[in-house]
Amino acid sequence: MPLPEVELENEFIGLRPLKKQDFPFLQELCQDKTLWEYFTFDLSQKEEFEKWAEPGFTGERVQFVVRDQSSGQLMGSTAFGNYAKRDQRIEIGWTWLGKKFQGTGVNAQMKFLMLDYAFEKLNLKRVEIKTDVLNLPARKALLNMGITEEGILRSHTLLCSGRRRDTIYYSVLESEWPELKARWNKK
Repeated sequence: MPLPEVELENEFIGLRPLKKQDFPFLQELCQDKTLWEYFTFDLSQKEEFEKWAEPGFTGERVQFVVRDQSSGQLMGSTAFGNYAKRDQRIEIGWTWLGKKFQGTGVNAQMKFLMLDYAFEKLNLKRVEIKTDVLNLPARKALLNMGITEEGILRSHTLLCSGRRRDTIYYSVLESEWPELKARWNKK
């Protein structure tokens, strides 16, 4: 992926590229198997964790760790991937947070930082996000952020459970970003 390694931050969280030294800290957060119900890998298993992380080291994705700015504690991970320079689009995904960080607003903070970078620095036209159609909390969170639901791809992705998920796509377009940014900055 021809994207530079970048660090993104605000007063609450920081995103920096994943390092192998982060593995033990992140794997501690991964032990709750319920986290992987909608995920393509069971990150509670060391081998699966390493397979999931590999694209972050090969350039296929920019895989970030999410860090609490006040404590320095790692909270989870997210990534940029599927970058299409010609089409001026990118995907935000491969996102997970430890249980105690879910529902705290960290996910919205991550997405905001990444959207801001995608539109303000990379000058992209489209940012995509996708999830399992059954993942109602994620879907609700994306809609609450003002991100547009687009459609469903049936039997799209194999999950670590062996179930084939129907994947629902969301997006933000360059023309929508100023209004979303203004709305989020009011919070």
